[in-house]
Amino acid sequence: MTEQPILALEGLRTEFATGQGAPVVAVNDLSLTLKRGETLCIVGESGCGKSLTALSILRLLPRPYGRIGGGRVLLEGRDLAQATDAEMRQIRGRAISMIFQEPMTSLNPVLTIGRQIAETVMVHEGLDWTACMGRALEMLRQVRIPEPERRLHEYPHQLSGGMRQRVMIAMALACRPRVLLADEPTTALDVTIQAQILDLVRDLQAETGAAVILITHDLGVVAEMADRVLVMYAGHKVEEGSVEEIFDAPAHPYTQGLMQAMPHLGSGEHRSRLNEIAGVVPALNARPPGCSFAPRCGLATDRCRQEMPPLTGLGGTHMAACWAAGGSQA
Repeated sequence: MTEQPILALEGLRTEFATGQGAPVVAVNDLSLTLKRGETLCIVGESGCGKSLTALSILRLLPRPYGRIGGGRVLLEGRDLAQATDAEMRQIRGRAISMIFQEPMTSLNPVLTIGRQIAETVMVHEGLDWTACMGRALEMLRQVRIPEPERRLHEYPHQLSGGMRQRVMIAMALACRPRVLLADEPTTALDVTIQAQILDLVRDLQAETGAAVILITHDLGVVAEMADRVLVMYAGHKVEEGSVEEIFDAPAHPYTQGLMQAMPHLGSGEHRSRLNEIAGVVPALNARPPGCSFAPRCGLATDRCRQEMPPLTGLGGTHMAACWAAGGSQA
């Protein structure tokens, strides 16, 4: 019997009202599954819909303009798209948590670190204040913050960027969520601290058994962390597969372009200029007909510019939305 995924998106459609007729679609017909204990990396350039996917899962889209316009968000079979606001407040932080991209915009500057973590525990578990502060201290130790007893009473501005990111992880894991969403958790950190944060996420995942969706544009992070990879472009899933399938045989021209843009170590005749993908991700209200990547793709034909390619299985768990990858290029 196949195990039910802990999280599944079925045809998710995220829209934004413009006041000028039809809404613009930011995430279009996105489906994915996440198994218990698994790490799924979502990759793509800025503007491809990665972060909006996470905000849609948590129902944190900006109101009144953003909304889920279709599809289902199933957490252990329960559709979060149909949950009430009160129900979502109980689910966020307890069943599913998120590490946001920039901790200084997510932490309250006028509350101590300990109080912010303890309040999360109190809301969801109803413990007394002493027990909540005890849990906060335990979490600071767990994320390896030095001198946790002192840090408990400090404010966000007194901590370094790496320390603040560890506090965000402590808050996200304080109530032992079953799903963790991490949106660019190492952005703006130096390479050494990045490695420490990724090791920490991996270790805590092993301890708690949480399933992780890691949003990133860094393919080095993907290679290190992912079990499976989902590539997004202009709000669509364009390729998906195991990390081995994606790195060994990228099928979509966009994925190939991302791979070719990765820096490689070398010197002398072995060092070459970095490749780049010409052009930019189209604006939400100016997407071309057919394949959204066609204007930037060297393989595009008239069919690509007129018809949206469906996701096609390529063997194993590998699939891509490309007429050429499907073997049916006109």
